[in-house]
Amino acid sequence: MIARLEQLLKTLIGLDARTLGQGAIERALRQRLAACALDEEAYWALASASPAEQRALIEAVVVPETWFFRYPESFVLLATQARALQGRRPAGQPLRLLSLPCSTGEEPYSIAMALLDAGFAPHGVHIDALDISQRALDHAARGRYSGNAFRGDALDFRERHFQREADGTHRIHERLRGMVNWQAGNLLDAAVLSARAPYDLVFCRNLLIYFDRPTQLQALAQLERVLLADGLLFVGPAEAGLLTQRGLQALDTAHSFAFRRRAAPQTPAARPSAAPATPRPAPLRTPPPAAAAMRPVPPPQATPPAAPADTATGLARIAALANAGRHTEALSACAEQLDRHGPSAELYFWWGLLCDGAGQTDAAQRHYRKALYLEPHHAQALAHLAALLAAHGDRSGAARLQQRLKQQGTHDVGSKS
Repeated sequence: MIARLEQLLKTLIGLDARTLGQGAIERALRQRLAACALDEEAYWALASASPAEQRALIEAVVVPETWFFRYPESFVLLATQARALQGRRPAGQPLRLLSLPCSTGEEPYSIAMALLDAGFAPHGVHIDALDISQRALDHAARGRYSGNAFRGDALDFRERHFQREADGTHRIHERLRGMVNWQAGNLLDAAVLSARAPYDLVFCRNLLIYFDRPTQLQALAQLERVLLADGLLFVGPAEAGLLTQRGLQALDTAHSFAFRRRAAPQTPAARPSAAPATPRPAPLRTPPPAAAAMRPVPPPQATPPAAPADTATGLARIAALANAGRHTEALSACAEQLDRHGPSAELYFWWGLLCDGAGQTDAAQRHYRKALYLEPHHAQALAHLAALLAAHGDRSGAARLQQRLKQQGTHDVGSKS
């Protein structure tokens, strides 16, 4: 039964069920069996034939895990790049942005807030937001959010753009709600995007990791078709290597995970020329060398103290390689950094991020946890480990980490007041 449901979900939404963890489909099945009061065979007959039940099954499988200004560096870059793009557009032509999957709305609203704060007028920005989940879109359209949507200590945007309600939730201002157009849709459905005008900026983060390689390439082709030649595509940290293999060029801005075409032409109508032949990079899911993935942590006393500048230079090199999607080189640099300079929270954070991107869930968790052992308040390690646990069905573990992150942000705010 599980195998049949996995194949059905692969057909419907391109989902590679292995990326969710072993129990995710089983939990969704139990939920739908209880809701429909059917046994497994009767439920399969319903799910295989009923579009309504297929939508309900997708809702049971999809786990929204997002918050406002996730990957904040990307929104800083968004503002500067949006100004540059605006300067190349005809006067009065609004910038066009796409957010998918938009989940419960935190990302497209973050885009709108970032652009308003950067001086853009609402009528100068057109934001389309798509998601396969109608339930998530209904939540987004209501624009009311609980504390879990606000993480970290940089929450001044909440005072500018939200109204606190009597029940403790926050409702986003109407001017922002009016900037976003919501639509249900599946990226893999060619008809969903085919009739749309192209976009200046596209956010598609942490979706491709749930597809197998052929489906990833199909989805990327769709995204490239709707991206203007000089536009930018923002992805999740675990997806950067795939875009580099496709010939897109990473912007040299840490943690932004933004890409443009390698040779952007001068006019939007022109298409980029084919990239010259180069040796094919290792596939995204190729396991790193055993020495890189499994090297034990040496005791601190066994490593001579390194000069802080040398340590920082090595970490900066790892970050640059990772942001450029040079996955194998970055993993080797992690092993080299450990040999030369010993363990550090920042090293293990990047190592975890790289393993995360390669689909090596267990290794990613180990490295994130090592980062938190060395630096319990490492916010990015907390956030990424929480997202990883949530994506693989450990909601209680993710909730504990999210609570730590929230408490840490509250403590930081209090200590600065």
